[in-house]
Amino acid sequence: MNRIDRLYAVVEELRAAGLRGRTARQLATHFEVSVRTIERDLSALGQAGVPLATKQGRGGGFTIDRSMSLPPLNFTPREAAAVAVALSRTEHVLFRKDARSALQKIIAAMPERALAEARSAAAKVRLLVQPVPDPDAEIAETIWRALRDNHVLRIHYIDVGGVETVREVEPQHVVVGPNGSYLTAWCRLRGDDRVFRMDRITEAEQSPRLPRPRPVPEPVVDGHETKLPASALRPEDLLPNSDIGLSRTTETVDSARYTGG
Repeated sequence: MNRIDRLYAVVEELRAAGLRGRTARQLATHFEVSVRTIERDLSALGQAGVPLATKQGRGGGFTIDRSMSLPPLNFTPREAAAVAVALSRTEHVLFRKDARSALQKIIAAMPERALAEARSAAAKVRLLVQPVPDPDAEIAETIWRALRDNHVLRIHYIDVGGVETVREVEPQHVVVGPNGSYLTAWCRLRGDDRVFRMDRITEAEQSPRLPRPRPVPEPVVDGHETKLPASALRPEDLLPNSDIGLSRTTETVDSARYTGG
């Protein structure tokens, strides 16, 4: 995480902590940097006008003046329980930390009575867990940055037969499924769309080159349709009978060809 991103994240962490605040040591542990680095960050935020306050004594730390921040969203206990269930399913290495952070912000904004009711409701739910191979965290982050920034990737990939190839690919989607996670991309080596198991990518390096403009198909992996999480951020666009945001593609793909790359 670069410094600018961390400064924003520190503000959000303090906002989520509410009146409890966070010590410099807690922040340093959370962001995996030194206490001295966090102290410099807090000093920079104060100089930039962020309304930081400090609490002295045991249990003290840094807080953000609540009168200078936006009022918290009011979640009902059932809404909070629903979000907790949804975020508990987000165990992918790319989103695990952010899911926990988002849930922490919701908890910090809720009155104690509503929070207790939400916890009671969530305690009645169990999720079936299917262990799947996790991709390397650093490789997954490199893939995500290339996808986000629209850059070509150079990857080392081991196919289902154990053969390793080096390829340049143009990333399209990250697909998170019950059997693992995948990268869909245009493969310059094969001259076609391919799906790569992310745990079989042993090296990934972002290239400064940009992908060529081309149509991006909706992914179908191992015969499974895909959901579109972006639809949850635009609820006004959802059709009355499509509130789960299923991909509308009707095409199927040769799963062996796709999985093997």
